[in-house]
Amino acid sequence: MDPSSYLIDTNVLVNAILRKKRSWQMLHQLVHAGGSLACSVVTVGELYAGMKPHEKARTEELLHGFEEYDVTGDIARYAGLLKNEWAAKGFTLTLPDTIIAATAILRKLVLVTENRKDFPMPQVVMLETDHSTER
Repeated sequence: MDPSSYLIDTNVLVNAILRKKRSWQMLHQLVHAGGSLACSVVTVGELYAGMKPHEKARTEELLHGFEEYDVTGDIARYAGLLKNEWAAKGFTLTLPDTIIAATAILRKLVLVTENRKDFPMPQVVMLETDHSTER
């Protein structure tokens, strides 16, 4: 696996916080191969919104060292366009997911997710954790 910058989706981080071995191993392998880990500030918000009090230290420990990508005007506009485009095709995508997709696309990051269906855009370069295949 070539070193890349990876944008880690919320579901992967939740599983890592819950100490699911596969998620921890996958994140470790990405870093060990020379990759860098990042997340959207939207993901940070989602993590803190669903966090239980006893998970706070683990969450902060995991996020330490991650690069965080802010939602810029360009990302917000592109996310809105993606949401609108896919709605016209009959897909209901959430705004947080389209913001994460727009971040990955515009910042040229490989998106790591367990929910491929949330990111149907062909321009998203993806590493799916359920099959460990890069697209």
